[in-house]
Amino acid sequence: MNEWEWQLLEDKTPLESLRVCGVELRAGDRVRLRPRAGGDVLDLALAGKTAMIESIEQDYDGLAHLAVVLEDDPGRDLGMLRQPGHRFFFAPEEVEPAPRSGCAS
Repeated sequence: MNEWEWQLLEDKTPLESLRVCGVELRAGDRVRLRPRAGGDVLDLALAGKTAMIESIEQDYDGLAHLAVVLEDDPGRDLGMLRQPGHRFFFAPEEVEPAPRSGCAS
């Protein structure tokens, strides 16, 4: 990669929020993973798991991706530090907002 390509990566503005299923999601919110059909074995293993959104990122084409850390991952602190193997990326249509804790109104 040359310096210009690295600069393109650095210049991407992180998204503050993203609307999924009518719910505004932000970093720190919980989601249930629903990987698309026909994915790989890792998608099968993560299907139905609950995760926390670490960040909302954009690719070169401007498409949004949710970087998530699994709630039950014993190494989730590594995911929050953006270490490989503990942070996973999903498209907005591959997640659903998890029920929020607290009192229902």
